[in-house]
Amino acid sequence: MQDDASPFDVAAPEEAHRFPCDQCGADLRFDADAGELKCDHCGNVVTIEGHGGSATSIVELDFKVALEAKLPDAEIEETRVSSCPNCGAQVEFDADTHAAECPFCATPVVTDTGTHRHIKPKGLLPFGVEEREAREAMNKWLGRLWFAPNGLQNYARKGRKMSGIYVPYWTFDADTKSRYRGEHGTVYYVTKTVMRDGKQVQVREQRVRWRPASGRVARFFDDVLVLASRSLPKRFTDGLAPWDLAALEPYRPEYLAGFRAEGYTVELTDGYEEARHHMDQVILRDVKFDIGGDRQRVHSVDTTVSDVTFKHILLPVWLAAYKYRGKTFRFVVNGRSGKVQGERPWSWIKITLAVIVVALVAGAIGFIASQSQ
Repeated sequence: MQDDASPFDVAAPEEAHRFPCDQCGADLRFDADAGELKCDHCGNVVTIEGHGGSATSIVELDFKVALEAKLPDAEIEETRVSSCPNCGAQVEFDADTHAAECPFCATPVVTDTGTHRHIKPKGLLPFGVEEREAREAMNKWLGRLWFAPNGLQNYARKGRKMSGIYVPYWTFDADTKSRYRGEHGTVYYVTKTVMRDGKQVQVREQRVRWRPASGRVARFFDDVLVLASRSLPKRFTDGLAPWDLAALEPYRPEYLAGFRAEGYTVELTDGYEEARHHMDQVILRDVKFDIGGDRQRVHSVDTTVSDVTFKHILLPVWLAAYKYRGKTFRFVVNGRSGKVQGERPWSWIKITLAVIVVALVAGAIGFIASQSQ
């Protein structure tokens, strides 16, 4: 049975960051398995200086200095980007690429749409999963989907190439001290006599004894991670977690060889606001733990935040965007762990047939049962 679906439209990705091979002049690419630059034309291998270094060597930036627009010029860069008219993604391209397809939503874009002045990345997680491994993980995920259109399965079997994208994130560090007021609740029970069905019965009734509580909690937050892109649904990127941030490498453009990098579209202040929301939730949990007891009521929390630092980092994602009946669907694969998230269309033909089959089976069982009686 075939669905009356339109073909899936996916173009092969353009390579944005190019490093010529010193042996033959062909483009080098970053090899995730070896952690080196490799030339697929002549086999030449180039070691990336400092690869395998410690994430502790990545210097955080002062948040207050950034808010006052006083970051040194060395921390700012300007890149040529394409702004997708459909999803708003800002994807970097090299000077030789003039037209391509948005890797996030498969919309054709013209690449000379301007430049993006932004805070430089401080670190990144290099790809640890090759494209073929990411495609295999995606195909397994697709194979587990019930009621997907046949065209979707055909897409998986064709094995079209996925785009390797470095997605922007912010991380925030902060020292917090909080004072709180609330109530400590202790659960206790009383025995009462009540009437039930004309009889007196004793029941235990739960009650809570409350008493005032106040105190202080402190917590240092390290690398609170905030997505700095609006191009992908947040439920996808959240679903790719966790990320091994301890393995961050100091940023070097060589890691981008053969890949694209998206410019951030969530500004630093908006990213910090989301990070503070996360911190507040953790602080509230700490306060409840500090109050203790069986139940807790929190009336107020006054938090002082100091020593706020941040960094702009890039995390690796394999992405495939396809169009089905005019709507864009996407798969994303964690470029380190191979974890898959994605959207899927539903085949209403298959669903309808399944409902009919279930109804027929139920009817047959009912008929047999009535005959046996």
